Amino acid sequence: FPVGKMPNIFNSLVVKGQNPAGQNINITCEVQQLLGNNKVRAVAMSATDGLMRGMEVIDTGAPLSVPVGEVTLGRIFNVLGEPVDNMGPVEATTKSPIHKPAPAFMELETKLSI
Repeated sequence: FPVGKMPNIFNSLVVKGQNPAGQNINITCEVQQLLGNNKVRAVAMSATDGLMRGMEVIDTGAPLSVPVGEVTLGRIFNVLGEPVDNMGPVEATTKSPIHKPAPAFMELETKLSI
């Protein structure tokens, strides 16, 4: 990364390019560690087949986020928030980062419910 342009921990990165067979590659990664010398350690969120040095890496400037709300009830998503249940797209208006603090103690309910 250029000097002064290091991504934050938990930011999502998108690696774009073409593999040797000419197929487009679009891999989302999450920054886990800043290594110094303008390098980061990131975890890929999908298969890395065809990934090569020198491919373009874009910092999205935001953490991985998934849809939330009533429209997500009963649906199945992958870690990127994409539906994998063959029930079509999700029209969610709100997204929430996958890493966020737990609710404050005062926000918790004290009664039992199912």
